[in-house]
Amino acid sequence: MPRGRMRPHLSAASVLLLLALMSVASAATVGNPEDYTADEAERTAADNMVFDDYRGKGCVDDSGFVYKLGERFYPGHSNCPCVCTEDGPVCDQPECPKLHPKCTKVEHNGCCPECKEVKNFCEYRGKTYKILEEFKPSPCEWCRCEPNNEVHCVVSDCAVPECVNPVYEPEQCCPICKNGPNCFAGTTIIPAGIEVKVDDCTICRCHNGDWWKPAQCFRRECLNGQSLS
Repeated sequence: MPRGRMRPHLSAASVLLLLALMSVASAATVGNPEDYTADEAERTAADNMVFDDYRGKGCVDDSGFVYKLGERFYPGHSNCPCVCTEDGPVCDQPECPKLHPKCTKVEHNGCCPECKEVKNFCEYRGKTYKILEEFKPSPCEWCRCEPNNEVHCVVSDCAVPECVNPVYEPEQCCPICKNGPNCFAGTTIIPAGIEVKVDDCTICRCHNGDWWKPAQCFRRECLNGQSLS
């Protein structure tokens, strides 16, 4: 038997298993060339990114716009200006005057809102009146539109009517006694100032000045409903 180096004997199953393991190891080492290229590019870009520092050199607003030192600008939607300084933006913050309560048109072009139109009329019961205009919404009311856009009214003070059956006439504020002063004698209305015979046995007279009081009445002696006097 000739001498020589002995070679290990591998079965067919062992050869197939060895080839499978080598294939998996090779795939894990090499990976996907496209994925590797993208990841590497992102890492390279991140390493090369430079963030500008404007501290002491300028100011940056909300939109990323850069202003030089001493430059005046309006940040964001504000109407109040700012000045760029080494310590950052210094912005105007004035105490804005109060708007007129009757202001009907406000403009926001400046740092403070500005009233451009003030209500110059009054509204009363669905109608409008000019400033200082006088009017009578009813026969008993006298009104005026004041400069503060408010309506001031005075109601007439009617005297007590001198009768028990006053009437109201159109366009007149206070009631009137169309038949003159009178009063009640029982259920009968009699004129004032005279004696009135309300029946065969009774004479009545109104109180002077006190028309709301019942009349003073005097009864005479009667026989069968007829006066004996």
